[in-house]
Amino acid sequence: MTRRPRFIPLALATAATMAFAFAFILAPLDQARADENAARNTITEQLESFLARDFERAYGYASDDIKRIYPTLDGFMSMVERGYLPVLRPGNYAFGRADRMADGRIIQEVLIRAPDGSDWTAVYYMELQEDGAWRVDGVNLRKGAAGLT
Repeated sequence: MTRRPRFIPLALATAATMAFAFAFILAPLDQARADENAARNTITEQLESFLARDFERAYGYASDDIKRIYPTLDGFMSMVERGYLPVLRPGNYAFGRADRMADGRIIQEVLIRAPDGSDWTAVYYMELQEDGAWRVDGVNLRKGAAGLT
């Protein structure tokens, strides 16, 4: 009577379990991380565009919905200049928490030092567009650092 090693079926079962875990658990986590990174890159590009005074480029990072509300660059910039000076001229900035909303949008906190030295938290609402790009769909600006607002 020949005995077969028992570790082979165990190894196959372990490999199958790991493949399942990657496909159904880890892969979506990797996608979520990739989405958050892409959203942060969009925010960075828009902030850097504002700093470089390349307002047309900054407007390009607005979502389609924002562009419907502000169909011209002048209208968009008027809104930004009236209510979002810390975003328009950040002294420095750093990313805080990120969350995913039920509708798929990403909420990203950005801690900003305004030109006058005051601290602000900009809560960015990021939306995935039909072309696969993450765009700024809204910003809620609060005086103070995250957690203290």
